[in-house]
Amino acid sequence: MHTNRLAGSSETALLEAAKLLQSGEAVAFPTDTVYGLGAHALDADAVQKIYEAKGRPSDKPLIILIHERAQLDSVASYIPEEAEKLIAAFWPGPLTLVFRKQPGVIPDYVTRGLETVAVRMPNHPVALALLQLADIPVAAPSANLSGNPSPTTAAQVESELSGRIAAVVDGGVCQVGVASTILDVSGDVPVILRQGTVSRAQLEQVIGKPVLDGTVS
Repeated sequence: MHTNRLAGSSETALLEAAKLLQSGEAVAFPTDTVYGLGAHALDADAVQKIYEAKGRPSDKPLIILIHERAQLDSVASYIPEEAEKLIAAFWPGPLTLVFRKQPGVIPDYVTRGLETVAVRMPNHPVALALLQLADIPVAAPSANLSGNPSPTTAAQVESELSGRIAAVVDGGVCQVGVASTILDVSGDVPVILRQGTVSRAQLEQVIGKPVLDGTVS
């Protein structure tokens, strides 16, 4: 497979990338944190291309990226008050929130059998424009071989995934360079599942209640 490099500054190139996503191809693109590898979340074959390209363990669920708040209601069945406060404070941005998923919408091959779904709105103009043009739920882990450092440039993506995916959208260097904080808000008490740039103290300040650190073994 030939991997095309597409210019994130070109509307024509972004439209091409959006059409690739809609047709079931895997496409890498920049976010505010790191480059993500996106595919149509409702297309089983497309999602499988993510796992195959990355060599990702088959039991690891995927994050869904959205471009506007209204999309969240189509994938999450319940959005608690604490989550609304966090969305207002950190979206778009480097915070992934885990919700109870909307039954019959996000398939088990994305959530790997879990009754929850992880959702993020990236704070990057190229990512938001691409997601808007595609107008589909996009599953998107980091665009690297599983176990390797997450890429922050298109060249880094190409060095690992060239020939494995349809295209890389070049949007320059990602500003954050660290994967998003993942916070599970599906239960009674919010739990950090992965620590990123949004700290526990910042989360607690916004919601006014304790947050558990689930990353500690």
